[in-house]
Amino acid sequence: MSDIALLLKSYRGDIDYARRLIESFSLNNRDQLTMHCVVPAEDVELFSSLMRENVVLHAEEELIGGHLVREPVGDLRVGYANQEIVKMSFWETGLASNYFCVDSDAVFIRAFGVSDFMRDETTPYSVLVEDNDLKVDPVYFERHWRGRERAIRTIMHEVGLEDPIMRTSHGHQVFSNVVWQSFVSEFLKARGWTYRDALACSPYEFSWYAMWLQKAAPIEIHQREPLVKVFHTEEQHLASLMEGVQESDLARGYLAVVVNSNFSRGLGVIDATGDKATALAPYLSYQELARLGLTKFRNSFRRGKPN
Repeated sequence: MSDIALLLKSYRGDIDYARRLIESFSLNNRDQLTMHCVVPAEDVELFSSLMRENVVLHAEEELIGGHLVREPVGDLRVGYANQEIVKMSFWETGLASNYFCVDSDAVFIRAFGVSDFMRDETTPYSVLVEDNDLKVDPVYFERHWRGRERAIRTIMHEVGLEDPIMRTSHGHQVFSNVVWQSFVSEFLKARGWTYRDALACSPYEFSWYAMWLQKAAPIEIHQREPLVKVFHTEEQHLASLMEGVQESDLARGYLAVVVNSNFSRGLGVIDATGDKATALAPYLSYQELARLGLTKFRNSFRRGKPN
């Protein structure tokens, strides 16, 4: 058992994202950490071509098959519900004492190691934030915030966490086996619940972890801001591109970056940063792209730096 590992839950629909992620993981994995890649059994052969040093492939049915579901859980499709269950139950495998969950559409943008995830030899950092930047984003607030807040407040109520401040994470959390074991033995089993029952109550696995961590405090809480920059909406990504934010800028504050595939999937596997005209291209029509290129040329010419 390692002190810290990474967990990637993926499937065939995300293989191009997973390929990019694994390449960036191998390039930036300073301390030779292990990434456990978990996919449905039917996708193992497809993903086997992505495997390399420090990346281990598992069939989810063999790893935690007893917890998987065959029918939707509330509004969660079967595949999405099982994705959450894999993340919640991975601790039971004993493959790592702590594990950092990373999404397929993430890209590591700088070197990372044990010290990014662990406060000391046994205690992980905990990503806990209020997400006020999202609360004030009118697009995100309208589409996602209110429903998400209600669901997370439900979790707080169920675990008995009385706090007007809602601190959680969207994902990319460092999960502790100690916390999950406490959650299962002291909360789920006490109610006769399974992971499925928790998700049926509220479909946010990272918030179940975060709220139980704060309620029961089975480990010391050493709080960190998010380790991964996530563009949750098209508007957020476009704004960043227009501001000219580059990968080197993001790397000053984050280990990795995500352009959320929930909105960008139809555009292909796109980069978070880059030359403005190139990076904006997937969002724009040919006419809009040509207009942007002309504007860029005019601005460069005025500065005396045509290119």
